[in-house]
Order: sequence, then structure tokens, then C-alpha cells
Amino acid sequence: MRERKESLEQAMGTATAYLDWQAQRDVDSRRHVRPRNQALQRGRSEAAAGTRCQPFEAEVGEPSTAGEDGSKPGLGAVGHTLEMQTLYRTIARAAKSTHPVLILGEGGTGKEMVARFIHYSGPFREKPFIPIDCGSLVPALIECALFGYVKGAFSGANHSQDRLTAVAEGGTVFLNEVGELPADLQAKLLRTIQENEICTVGSTRRVPINVRILAATNGDLEQSVMHGTFRRDLYFRLNLLSLRIPALRERRQDIPSLIAHFLERIVCDSGQGKILSGEALKAMLAYDWPGNVRELENCLKRTCALTSGPLIYTVDLPPEIANLPRPEASNGNGHASKIIPIAELEKQTILSAVAELNGDKLEAARLLGISKTTLYRKLKDYVSQA
Repeated sequence: MRERKESLEQAMGTATAYLDWQAQRDVDSRRHVRPRNQALQRGRSEAAAGTRCQPFEAEVGEPSTAGEDGSKPGLGAVGHTLEMQTLYRTIARAAKSTHPVLILGEGGTGKEMVARFIHYSGPFREKPFIPIDCGSLVPALIECALFGYVKGAFSGANHSQDRLTAVAEGGTVFLNEVGELPADLQAKLLRTIQENEICTVGSTRRVPINVRILAATNGDLEQSVMHGTFRRDLYFRLNLLSLRIPALRERRQDIPSLIAHFLERIVCDSGQGKILSGEALKAMLAYDWPGNVRELENCLKRTCALTSGPLIYTVDLPPEIANLPRPEASNGNGHASKIIPIAELEKQTILSAVAELNGDKLEAARLLGISKTTLYRKLKDYVSQA
């Protein structure tokens, strides 16, 4: 509980910087982040032209190259925490190898994205990448997909079917949810990895293959080995290289960057700019995101689609996030207080007004009834307080 509180406090610090960036991003035009007004204008113009723009990598810290020195590989991942830096280095090393890789992580963390990056950054990049979802196919279909079959192998096999390992010859086969494989297919997969050969269903002839195996699971394969539901020898073969993608709740400090990344993507796709209010951002930071990055992305897409104005409030978020109890501020005597200081109310009002007007500070000052000089001074004060 204490660790979760510390993580939430760190994320709140990151969120404060994010909110100040939202309000201040065009006060100083020399800063490294471009104003959102330019992003909105570009999104609208490209949407009108029927084109699709790319994510703003410079704004969310997405690098374009892989490296072992802590730089983040250009795999579409967003994150600056220590856990993500460690993951980036491990991915960069795995990409240079030809050995099997076991990718661990909860659903929605991006296991297939990581597998694709390993393939397209490695020695097999010019060859096909074939994903197979072991959790959604019945065992017979998985076997036929992996190993193919000959005519007459079973009822209804009126013609021979080539194997995916032949389609992917020289490339990569990605086995998602490999822990769902039944015992007989585990044995065949083990032999395939050990001998670099397969036996087509309905045939006794062994065919040499040249593919790299990447596997992923959201379960605990070690526990499955202990319970006898997963072969120990296959586990060791797949676990030659392994990496674990941290859950989103374990890296809350990355949530503001991910939100900025997905909101910019929405600008590119629809031409409609959206900004989170401070309270909405705090609500999203307090939520545990059991569906991880996929859930966060879908939440923002749904919220933006259902919200008419440019500013997203807490009530616009899904109920499980909007209604989540959050720690209340202390009044200094150890008792929770629901009273919000006037200075904080003023700050929220100013930031919301600037955001609502897409950064038009002259109009915001006029509507708030304060001078332009006062507005700019307060915005600078908010940045210095971060």
C-alpha cells in the first residue's frame, strides 16, 4: 500500500508538469515542445486533405533507433521510467540474436508490438513475421497452421495445406499465449526447436526449416511447469532469452506521456484536439488499468468520441475511472479536507480557460476579466511551482 502511494505521488508530480506544459507550451516558443495549436491546425489540415500524420515522437520521447546504451528503441513504446529503460536495453539485445525469446506480460502491455520490433530489427527483418494466437484457436487448427497437412490426412482434407513455417521460411513465427498449447503440440514444438525440422500432419517425412520462434504469455509458465501443464524442457528452450513488460500500474509516471501520445494520435486521425482537465488526469493516474496500455488507449478513444468540447472532464471518463475514490487532501491536522484553497481554484480556472480556448490567451484574459500581463505572470508562476 505504501509503495502504491509513493508511486501515485511520483505520478502526480509528473502530472503537474504535464498540466503546466499544457498551459505554458506556447508562452516560450523556444521550448522543445511545439504548441498544441500548431498540432491542431496540422491535424485539421491533414484530415481535410485525407492524409494521415505520424505520432509526434519528439513530444512523447519515442526514439527512432534502438540502442544498448539506454536509448529507447523505435518500437512505438512510450516511457521514461527505470523499468522501461531496462526493457529497452533487453529488447535491443534480443533483436540482435537468433535465439527463441519468451515475452512475459499482462494482457494489453504490448507483447506482439515488442515481438514485431525484435523481428524487424534483427537478422530476419527481410522475411515474413507470422503471428499465431494459441489462445483463440482450437488445437487441431494450431497444429495444421504450424505444421501443415497432406491430402487425406483427416476427413475433409481434400488438398494439401502448406505450413506457416514454410511461409515464414527464414523469418519469424510468433506464438502468442504459448501457455495454452496442449501437451501433444508442446512435444511437437519442442522437437521443431531442437531439431529445426517438422513433420507435416498425415506424413512421416521430416522437413528441415529455418525460422525463429518468439513466444509470449500473460500467465506464469513456471507455475504451469510445477503443476505439470507445461513441459519443463520446452520452457527452458523458449526461455533462453526472456523479457518482461511491466504493467501500467507499475509505471504510473509514464501515464501522462502515454496520454499525450494517444491524444496527438487522435488529432492526426480526426483533426479534433482534446485536452484533459487536471481532475480528469488525476483520476486516470489513480486508476490501476488492469487492461494496461490497450485499455488506456481505448478509454481515450471512447472519451474523445463522446465528448463534444475540447476539454475532457472527470465526468466524461468511464464510470469505473470517474467514480474511483481518491485520497483527499489533508488540512494539516491529519484530517481529510474537501475544502479547495482559493489559489488552487484560481489555477484550475485559468488553466481550464486557456485549454478550452486552445491556447488563445488574449481571449482567455478577456473572458476571465484580467489583464494579459496578469495572465502571463500567473502562467509563469504555475510553471515555476512545478
